[in-house]
Amino acid sequence: MTEIYLYHVVTEKPMVLGQIIIFDNDHYNGVYDRVMACKNILDGNKPIDDLSKFINLNLEYWTVRTYRELALEKVRKEKYPNYPSRMSCLYTSKTLSDAEMWANSFIKSGRKTYQIVKLRTNGKMFDGDAYNVFDGTDNAEENERNADDYWSNKPNKRGKKKLVETLIDGNIEVIEIVKELSK
Repeated sequence: MTEIYLYHVVTEKPMVLGQIIIFDNDHYNGVYDRVMACKNILDGNKPIDDLSKFINLNLEYWTVRTYRELALEKVRKEKYPNYPSRMSCLYTSKTLSDAEMWANSFIKSGRKTYQIVKLRTNGKMFDGDAYNVFDGTDNAEENERNADDYWSNKPNKRGKKKLVETLIDGNIEVIEIVKELSK
């Protein structure tokens, strides 16, 4: 597979030069952790850890995301298995200016934002339209239709120009710390 170079806005914890991140069928991201914690609660189980207790504090917010991500994963596995999973990937940008746009958006929304890094991967890649990301409901059929719109890159319902989020998986290496945003 060819090597791909992309940019990533670091939000969970700072990264270091040379850091290797692996996303595959056995290695998941924070989206997966939060979705599974919320699913556990929705399945009627009591919060068992700090993440579940955090999710339970804003259960409505996490419920729509959990329904969405579970539908997106189901449709991906059934119809688009060659794309990276949203729950086992990094969300990246192809250009530094796009990464800066995402960083500014995260900062304005109050999300802790540490860095912009340049990455190299040999994994799978998918360019999705962030405007096709939807709030899930308890209607599985509707969620799956919306999920198919996302994975098939249908024009977004807002009528806006595509807002690209590039998902990548595989072995990912941090090859440059491009910009420090906060410590």
